[in-house]
Amino acid sequence: MFHVPRQSGGHPRLAMAVIAALFVLAAGLVAWATVRPMPTAPEPEPLPPRPPLVVVETLPQLTAQLNRWGGSGQFTGGVLVARGDEVLFRQVHGYADRSLMKPLALNSRFRLASISKQFTAAAILRLQDEGVLSTHDPLCKWIQPCPPAWEPIRLYHLLGHSSGVPDLMARPGWGVRRVTPATVEELTAQSALYRLQFTPGTKVRYNNAGYNLLGAVVEKASGRPLHDFLRDAFFEPLGMADTGYDDGASDVVMGYANLAGGPTEQPDANVSIIFAAGALYSTLDDLLVWERALHRGQLLTPRSYAMMIADHAPESTPDERGRPRRDWGFGLFTNSLGRRVSPDFLDRQIYHTGSWSGFRNLMTYQPDADVTVIVLSNNYHSRDAVFLLSQQGMAEALGRPFPTAMAR
Repeated sequence: MFHVPRQSGGHPRLAMAVIAALFVLAAGLVAWATVRPMPTAPEPEPLPPRPPLVVVETLPQLTAQLNRWGGSGQFTGGVLVARGDEVLFRQVHGYADRSLMKPLALNSRFRLASISKQFTAAAILRLQDEGVLSTHDPLCKWIQPCPPAWEPIRLYHLLGHSSGVPDLMARPGWGVRRVTPATVEELTAQSALYRLQFTPGTKVRYNNAGYNLLGAVVEKASGRPLHDFLRDAFFEPLGMADTGYDDGASDVVMGYANLAGGPTEQPDANVSIIFAAGALYSTLDDLLVWERALHRGQLLTPRSYAMMIADHAPESTPDERGRPRRDWGFGLFTNSLGRRVSPDFLDRQIYHTGSWSGFRNLMTYQPDADVTVIVLSNNYHSRDAVFLLSQQGMAEALGRPFPTAMAR
């Protein structure tokens, strides 16, 4: 039996009681530090009423531009510009299906291509907010079997395109892979066959394969298919009924490419090979709902949102084509896109582009003035038109000089 001599000061039972109390207090402090709740995603707020789905043309210069290009066939697609919740411009031009002479509608569904990446990034960050995972987790924690080359990769490397995993299009046999359906497991196993292109975190290189791996992580961590998770976590709570996985039965408009015979249908999307990198469809107004909720802090904690729009590129990352480089966020970029048009303007914009199988898109947001511009086109070869229209809409909404051409 443990004995405390009386001459040591105080009654032994009192000393024991004090020691026990201190032990309980210390244990309590450790337990509190261990189990205190993680920050969670914001509680969903009541959805504001959607603006009426009608043509809006309160930007006269953009209206004139669209009338010229839409009438001549130089642009086919939709454009939406909003300041806060107010829609300043909403219009479509062209056909949803040329063979049927079916015109585009204001709520036509477009294939988003790589604009989809921000939804996968938001899924990872939501799981972080719920305490299920961390962006600092090793990839090998969630992907098994995991090749030794992947041991240094953290989830944030995949999110910021700095993992070094070779992209789909950088591998042998891309032509066959492009048209061959694949499961998530097959895509992951194929990525594991190749050595890294660089040490994770030392470079950035745009990467669809990395986002497919993130989709696999979402599925493992949540126990649900990626697109079910996106539906339950984001689309249904936000009322985005016209957004989802482009599985071939989604009533997406036909995509086209300008080939030798003119605009030619591109019906074979095979989005299974970019299931987490570019497989979603949506509409102008559903995307506006997403932009409002994301940038207002209704989907992620402030910490996770700040991570999403921060620059994760190494400091040594060079400028791009003689202009200051973009900030590489998680599923989003930030840059002064207006530098690429004439006359130029320098407002920083948070954005992403998308191009795949007959579609070309750009969605951008200027946080200081709270301006959103969404341009969706069902013609793959309309890159410059989509970009210029996006910056014309942004410039006119901001009160900047109206750009008339791409800067070369």
